[in-house]
Amino acid sequence: MGKIEELYQEWQSVQPLKEEDARRLNQKFMLEFNYNSNHIEGNTLTYGQTELLLMFGRVVGEANMKDLEEMKAHNVCLKMMQEEAGIKEKPLTELFIRTLHQTMLREDYTVYRQLPGGVNTSYVVHAGCYKTRPNSVITPLGERFEYASPEETPALMADLIAWYNQAEAEKSMTPVELAALFHYRYIRIHPFEDGNGRIARLLMNYILTKHDYPMLVIRSKAKKQYLDALGKADKIVGPVPSDGAHATLELARDFITYISHQMEDTIENNLKFIGEKADAVWWFDGELITFKNETTITILNAMLDNPKVTTKQIAETAGVSATSIQKHLVKLQENKYIVRIGGRKNGEWKVNLIRTNK
Repeated sequence: MGKIEELYQEWQSVQPLKEEDARRLNQKFMLEFNYNSNHIEGNTLTYGQTELLLMFGRVVGEANMKDLEEMKAHNVCLKMMQEEAGIKEKPLTELFIRTLHQTMLREDYTVYRQLPGGVNTSYVVHAGCYKTRPNSVITPLGERFEYASPEETPALMADLIAWYNQAEAEKSMTPVELAALFHYRYIRIHPFEDGNGRIARLLMNYILTKHDYPMLVIRSKAKKQYLDALGKADKIVGPVPSDGAHATLELARDFITYISHQMEDTIENNLKFIGEKADAVWWFDGELITFKNETTITILNAMLDNPKVTTKQIAETAGVSATSIQKHLVKLQENKYIVRIGGRKNGEWKVNLIRTNK
């Protein structure tokens, strides 16, 4: 925690951020959080599709309607969470959590499954209501790991909220420890039939935001490490759901450590993002990308300034041949840094990178 405190103090030293830096940082987080938190749970939208949908309300390429609606609803939940966290003296309530869940799932829906032996079954997922049937997960070893039963869930959730509000008032833990332990305890209850992971990550960021810490993105490409950290804590805490729902900081230490490292990386990356002003350095899905070729930078800037810019116009600006520009475009599209929307005549370019210099 010493390194986090040091980084946090450095982060506080640059507050308040310049308006433009704050806008770009918020945009970056909004896109990365929505994309990654949903992608972890199986949403098929690409990063570029997510940006187009949430920034411009547009869709490009093939996209599942459920995934589109899910992404938009999740972004509404993010805004709700930030607004709620902004009311510093307001305690966390079960009503808010259920409202968040209702907003994210939008409505009840039926899940159809085929059991071994060909028997068909179905059940209803209730938006904004605690589960009415048991839920569990199969571990990497093939064992079934049970979460809290429907019968014990209401009492365990009441305990979780009471514990959190008291712990926050007592300030016996750092905000990062509190956020991580809340996430762990919540996941061990798994109070809803669907959406528990996304709600857990929203609530973890609710706690961080309330204490003026940067919000975290758990990246889908690091899903294994994330689940492994939860699994390591589970082994120490044990399989009994009520034990997990009341886990101590020490017993859940493996997961607390994992989240602490994520916070260190987040603050360091945020400082780099607002501090880096070079034309060659751009941001893409959690990484700073440095382009060494001046033509590539010219292409990206031209597209951001005029999405309908033509290959010929870019070539004239860059002072190179149209053939050379075309080769750069193919490479940029392969890396998903840019995407073409529409046809050659009436189409336009969408840049999936974020400039660090403006």
